[in-house]
Amino acid sequence: MVSLLSEPWMPVRCRDGSRMWIAPDRLSDPDLLAFDADRPDFNGALAQFAVGLLQSSTPMNSETAWGKWFAEPPPANVLSEWFAPLAPAFELDAEGARFMQDFSLTAEEGVSNEIGTLLIETPGENALKNNSDHFIKRGRISAMCPHCAATALLTLQINAPAGGVGNRTGLRGGGPLTTLVVSMSIDGPTRSLWHDLWLNVRDRRGFLGLCGDAGKSALYFRFPWMNDMSAIQKTGGETTPVQVHPDQVFWAMPRRIRLDFDTVCSGECDVCGRASKQLIGQYIAKNYGFNYKGAWLHPFSPYYETKEEWLPLHPQPGGFGYRHWLGWVFGQSTGKKKQRRASVVEHALAHRRGELRLWAFGYDMDNMKPRCWYEATMPLYGLADCDEDAQQWVESQVEIWLAGADLAAFYLRSAVKDAWFGADARGDFSAIDAAFWNVTESAFYMQLQEVIDLTRQGLEGDMLQVRQRWHQVLMKTVASLFDEVFVGAGQVERQKPQRVALAYQQLNRNMRGPKMRQALHLPSSVTDKPRSSKKVTQMAAI
Repeated sequence: MVSLLSEPWMPVRCRDGSRMWIAPDRLSDPDLLAFDADRPDFNGALAQFAVGLLQSSTPMNSETAWGKWFAEPPPANVLSEWFAPLAPAFELDAEGARFMQDFSLTAEEGVSNEIGTLLIETPGENALKNNSDHFIKRGRISAMCPHCAATALLTLQINAPAGGVGNRTGLRGGGPLTTLVVSMSIDGPTRSLWHDLWLNVRDRRGFLGLCGDAGKSALYFRFPWMNDMSAIQKTGGETTPVQVHPDQVFWAMPRRIRLDFDTVCSGECDVCGRASKQLIGQYIAKNYGFNYKGAWLHPFSPYYETKEEWLPLHPQPGGFGYRHWLGWVFGQSTGKKKQRRASVVEHALAHRRGELRLWAFGYDMDNMKPRCWYEATMPLYGLADCDEDAQQWVESQVEIWLAGADLAAFYLRSAVKDAWFGADARGDFSAIDAAFWNVTESAFYMQLQEVIDLTRQGLEGDMLQVRQRWHQVLMKTVASLFDEVFVGAGQVERQKPQRVALAYQQLNRNMRGPKMRQALHLPSSVTDKPRSSKKVTQMAAI
């Protein structure tokens, strides 16, 4: 029997650089630094599994108790006691209920699939039919050990994308953005995997009040594979938060899947490379799993506002950068794009202390096709040591900096487009934006650390000087990128010098103009003048 609570199935990196596999009761081992799976999406899924398991099992119900376990992590026997009541839900190959697998699905009801199709990037039916699997080939993964199969299954249920009639997406939609709070120190003697996980666990009472019906105590309301689907969701129906226990946000099961343990063989796992006597080659699947609808509030997800409701954010083309820092750390309550930060981030900044980081990851999905896996850590420095008023003050300053940076990126993109093609050109100019955000990132974080350090000391400093310095960074960056990377680096014989010169002049005027100064809350310049309509017309005509 493969129990995910007692089996050493989770790959981790140790303090000495070695790699090992552990059972969950060793998560508090001080020698463990991070998960170390062969795929980054597996690491993200394992982190969510571990935090979800701890949050679903901990008896901790006060900030005092939380602090005690953070300072002195519970030993393995204590974690085993926490997990023991949940043991039936974490059997991977039992006769009846199995971890993350449909309770009653049979081979006769479902369709047999190769085990490799559990991986999100595996080419689908249409790709195979059209012979369009050019970059990610079919047949790469034909056998998985139970440990990798469990992780792949978990990863799919968390990220489940749209994919054919009745193939449900995850509780947060396909490929959700996940943000977790982790320690700032990477290799410090007191920092371990436990601390990164425990930072995202809160008191049990507070968690139960977030979403769902805590009165639904039966195990299948928490772990939906513990009973037939019909116990929660009627045929053709939906599953809303009020129908289940709050724990189900971690254990949602949109896909009806059952691993085939009847046709296993011996050999090496195609994912981790380890030998196994129980290699799994296929699974049974059927459409129309749990259809998650309604006002779900997942603690790991930032949300954005639509006309009808708040929805979880998803990664988008272009990756992660400091332009996302404000929304993911504080949320955004002004402007057209309103956001809420993840509740684990909100709770950490209100109740935790010390220097922290934000770990963000997720798939950028194009419907059912993954375009890219994005992952980044962003420093929070000592923000958690600041009181609420001080944090709001930092938020207000960062909002100003980002308003200026957004405007500078727009001015640069427009100038390069004008220099290359003229004002009416259309196309993908995302490389210009990416270069701008990449080049200015280090200056942003240096400035952020300086301001947070001042705030921790109860000082405000000269913010006008800080904004003026940021203005100089933006001006130098756009000029350098225009002149040395995009336009000036091109072949002279292919360019129109007059158009280039006019675009560069307009870029300089814009960067020093009233809109930029207003965005950065800088004093008006005596040289500010309305833009010459004659020059704009002249540029458009070239």
